[in-house]
Amino acid sequence: MWKTFISNVSTDFQFKVPATKDEISQIKEKLNVELPNDLSSLLNETNGVLDEYDCLFIWSIEQILKENLNLRSFNDFKDLYMPFNCLLFFADGGNGDLFGYAILNGVIQKDDVYVWNHENDSRTWVAPSLKTFIEWWNNGTITV
Repeated sequence: MWKTFISNVSTDFQFKVPATKDEISQIKEKLNVELPNDLSSLLNETNGVLDEYDCLFIWSIEQILKENLNLRSFNDFKDLYMPFNCLLFFADGGNGDLFGYAILNGVIQKDDVYVWNHENDSRTWVAPSLKTFIEWWNNGTITV
């Protein structure tokens, strides 16, 4: 489903091997949050999506873990930014800004996607779902 949808958005995207259940379970174990159904099913089909420049358009599980753990544990960020444990990032804007889901009471309760602005620490709604995010980020509706 996701590969077909993404290929219809752009034929420039490339796919990776599917993530394993063990890899997906690492998100829950290490970040203490369940993946939303859309992101989980996407990763079950392809462990990340590459754009035409071989850059990760949607991060792999390894990148999701690396980036989220780094942001949550880097001590210097504690004096600069609001806490990051209320967001689960899964993509970047290529300029330092990151895209993710809001976490409330340890749960991703809505499909909405937000962008975190690294310059002013704002967190702004950008899309109502992962599907719409992929379309809008690809076609330029979302800009950072």
